[in-house]
Amino acid sequence: MDITEFRKRGKEMVDYVADYLETIEQRQVYPDVEPGYLRSLIPEEAPDEPEAYEDVIQDIERVIMPGAASPACTELETVMLDWLGKMLRLPKDFLAGTEGQGGGVIQGTASEATLVALLAARSRIVKQIQAHDPQRSEVEIISKLVAYSSDQAHSSVERAGLIGGVRMKKMSTDGKFAVCGETFRKTLEEDKASGLIPFYFCATLGTTPSCAFDRITELGPICNAEGMWMHIDAAYAGSAFICPEFRPLLDGVEFADSFNFNPHKWLLVNFDCSTMWVKRRADIIGAFKMDPLYLKHDHQESGLVTDYRHWQIPLGRRFRSLKLWFVFRMYGLRGLQAYIRKHVGLAKEFERLVRNDERFEICADVVLGLVCFRLKGSNELNELLLRRINGARRVHLVPCQLAGAFVLRFAVCSRTTESRHAQEAWRHISELASELLRGQKR
Repeated sequence: MDITEFRKRGKEMVDYVADYLETIEQRQVYPDVEPGYLRSLIPEEAPDEPEAYEDVIQDIERVIMPGAASPACTELETVMLDWLGKMLRLPKDFLAGTEGQGGGVIQGTASEATLVALLAARSRIVKQIQAHDPQRSEVEIISKLVAYSSDQAHSSVERAGLIGGVRMKKMSTDGKFAVCGETFRKTLEEDKASGLIPFYFCATLGTTPSCAFDRITELGPICNAEGMWMHIDAAYAGSAFICPEFRPLLDGVEFADSFNFNPHKWLLVNFDCSTMWVKRRADIIGAFKMDPLYLKHDHQESGLVTDYRHWQIPLGRRFRSLKLWFVFRMYGLRGLQAYIRKHVGLAKEFERLVRNDERFEICADVVLGLVCFRLKGSNELNELLLRRINGARRVHLVPCQLAGAFVLRFAVCSRTTESRHAQEAWRHISELASELLRGQKR
């Protein structure tokens, strides 16, 4: 959708809302649809090719309005998470529309998903231990629990441990900035020998500093053998897994208890929309379920309705699945794949420009849309270069530390980024580097 069409469609949407408000008294106050009504009204998978905007809008009245707010809001979310799960080729255990025990839910952010998974894991391990030893108190058990993450993981993972009241250990990483199985196994043995209870591991696919990938094919079997909850945080990188060439990066997800990524980061969906899947929904529900009279409804024990209030921290929720529905249909799977591939191609183009300049070095493998680079030299030199880049206000870069080195990060983020933008960014950075180095020689 270009700017001209966006203006047109935006005005049409204002008219739609105004017409709705003008005729609202002609609509039913309460829907009369049966649980599960929506799934039969739309396809089982996202379209491969883009669909017409007019068709999407017409389906608002056909599919959404008969279910008013609550049934439609819940049921479209369930189906959209199945659509997206199929695009990612997730194991069927994670999909709601199967005979499995799992399903998907939209959280606000990956931080939320990490915390929800940790709290569910904490609840599960406490119940398991008390089932075998009823004399052990919850407080005593929690004091022994220990959770793990990579030392490259986002700070939100450590924060989840803080909020959850459990100790969080950071695992050291290898030369590729990834947690490997042998390191993890040794740490677990040491902690168990010390009387601790390992119960949760947050693996990262696409770390914030360098887009590194923990070795989940090694880590997953260890977590399963130890009865630990493995949560996979793929906040940024997860969008790329809809492309067959990047799907191997998700191999090992079959060992996970939960998986999350943010379509609002790299899949053309506006914030907030963080998609999370669990293998056993009973584990999530068991940690959060509360049923006061004012929240009860006729179908809550029928097994036909998903009560998402039991899958998250807040009780209230927005109709976020509409964003997914619109984007999936307006772009189609192939359109979304083309978008991801374009950004990866631009990152590779920028990487080549950096490598062709002997003054610079690449600091981590360029797998997706992130390039980690720096001037050869001291951290102070690179800190000064970054200040000049951001001070010029033509390009904005965020740094990181990798193996003690101060590193600059170039990320392709915008829907409208083209090759000329990557080339202009590099020319600008190169010129500032030249000025800086000339000044250093004086």
